[in-house]
Amino acid sequence: MSLETPVGFFVFNRPDTTQRVFHEIARARPATLLVVGDGPRCDRPGEAERVAATRAIIDQVNWPCEVLTNYAEENLGCKRRVTSGLSWIFEAFEEAIILEDDCLPNPTFFTFCHDLLRRFRDDHRIVSISGSNFQSGKSRTQYSYYFSKYFHCYGWASWKRVWERFDPEMESWTGFQNEDCLAQLCDSRNEQSYWQRIFELQHGGQIDSWAYPWLYSCWTQNGLTAIPDVNLVSNIGFREDGTHTKTDSPLAALATQPIETIEHPRYLVRNKQADQYTFTRVYPRPRGLRKWARSIKKRWPTTRQRAA
Repeated sequence: MSLETPVGFFVFNRPDTTQRVFHEIARARPATLLVVGDGPRCDRPGEAERVAATRAIIDQVNWPCEVLTNYAEENLGCKRRVTSGLSWIFEAFEEAIILEDDCLPNPTFFTFCHDLLRRFRDDHRIVSISGSNFQSGKSRTQYSYYFSKYFHCYGWASWKRVWERFDPEMESWTGFQNEDCLAQLCDSRNEQSYWQRIFELQHGGQIDSWAYPWLYSCWTQNGLTAIPDVNLVSNIGFREDGTHTKTDSPLAALATQPIETIEHPRYLVRNKQADQYTFTRVYPRPRGLRKWARSIKKRWPTTRQRAA
């Protein structure tokens, strides 16, 4: 059987990780595969060849599949390439599963996303579905997934209805800030201060990420993400040639487990305990403003890093 839900696949210059992720996509046999690729940087010797080798992997599609490609000739950088690629995908389809070239999914990731996309298609309280679980093996529910205010981009899925409300430049930030909305969303003053600073830096152009504005846009709608109770995606890209995932990280190459049968929660309520743990584990605050600023630039994709 083939996977009905379209799969968006973001690639760049790493044929080895791309091949591994493509192998799992091939096992799922999506009926539609949309491939988004950034162009090579002109100041990086050999990168054009690596980009070409990466794109050639898509020629291995050997199942009934409509393959659509959106390849940039020049390097756009992470924010512009991801944002324009997602806009291209959601202009064509109402919903999609999204993978990057270093996000290795468990085979059950695809059915998990497919089933939840259908279940919450018209429920505007849900803004995305994540394949990642960063709870260090701690079960947070008796069901197959729980609800979180946090979005994880290591393998995810969403709908056109959500992407259409994406505010990439955070134009509504001033009003959101003036109405003290973060105080309603955050569970502590520490968490509120952290996101206040992050969003100020993003809005002011000191950080150039697509993921922070996406999280912000979800929060402006009080949106929730469905998080699996076990990890379904392993990020294999934490190494020296990673754009923003360098070597050691507690989120690197996490083991995955399957979800064979999906048991749905009875109630649609945010898991506050899980979110508090996510904040302390995924968003550590090093001492010193400069060190802290460097750490957040490494944690999220930025145009400056891609062009460096």
